[in-house]
Amino acid sequence: MKIKYFEETDTALMEFSQQSVSEAREVNESIYLDLNANGQLVSMTIEHASQ
Repeated sequence: MKIKYFEETDTALMEFSQQSVSEAREVNESIYLDLNANGQLVSMTIEHASQ
């Protein structure tokens, strides 16, 4: 797992695997999930991460 934080946009990116993303889902206006073809979590993006 890799975690990256982008201070200029206050965004955190958590990468759980190197698999290809086939679908992106919006959980709410701050959290987005990237899923592979089998529906497994590949990465998660959190906007406004410091809040």
